[in-house]
Amino acid sequence: MIRTTGWKAPALATVSLFAAGALAAWPHIAAAPTAPAIYHAPRQALSPNTAPKPNSIQASSFGWSASNWSGYAITGSTYNDITGSWIVPAVSPSKRNTYSSSWIGIDGFNNSDLIQTGTEQDYVNGHAQYDAWWEILPAPETVISSMTIAPGDHMSAHIHNNGNGTWTITLTDVTRNETFSTTQSYTGPGSSAEWIQEAPQIGGRIATLANYGETTFDPGTVNGGNPGLTMSDAGYMVQNNAVVSVPSAPDSDTDGFNVAYGSNQPSPPAS
Repeated sequence: MIRTTGWKAPALATVSLFAAGALAAWPHIAAAPTAPAIYHAPRQALSPNTAPKPNSIQASSFGWSASNWSGYAITGSTYNDITGSWIVPAVSPSKRNTYSSSWIGIDGFNNSDLIQTGTEQDYVNGHAQYDAWWEILPAPETVISSMTIAPGDHMSAHIHNNGNGTWTITLTDVTRNETFSTTQSYTGPGSSAEWIQEAPQIGGRIATLANYGETTFDPGTVNGGNPGLTMSDAGYMVQNNAVVSVPSAPDSDTDGFNVAYGSNQPSPPAS
């Protein structure tokens, strides 16, 4: 993971040399392991003809399936602004490391560009861990260390094209009244907009999805208006030939949905 520091390069070099010398002098001291970089990759599409289906009477209505994404993605226009809100889900214990991410973004559905922000809900080395992040591919996520994230927190996010080659990413933990904002260069085409529950990429491979239970994305906007979500915009996740994450139908005002771990489609949220 990328973590911003205020140190200058010479200081880092000095510390690294000192640490190397200390380890050489005291061979029983081991360097702390470095956490693997987490990438929130573009959609890894599966063939709708071969992918298993969710346990739902609306299974045939889903527009897509993937090995790393579930949720809603819209296409057919140029997208310069997206907002979204979600509840940070709680992950269940696992015998192995598992990962999940909740985010909004632009691009990545049918191309390799992607600008996004969200929260991470993982179960790693025997304990649950949560954080906030932003990302512009091809770089990995940048953890927002100034924010404290916990299950049940209400998150609100906004990504906006400033029109001068830069975009502003804003993430707010409404529950804790904490806000982060950054302005970055981005040149993607803006060909899709998404609200996604994801299994991120670790060490070049898609991670096993954490059991995140269920969460709600509601409300969301795109280009300043209602996204008008339909079931054809919805997609579910398949790992090891099993359905592992399924979104609900859109809510009645077509700007939100629930998404649940497993193969059963949840009911939509009340508008």
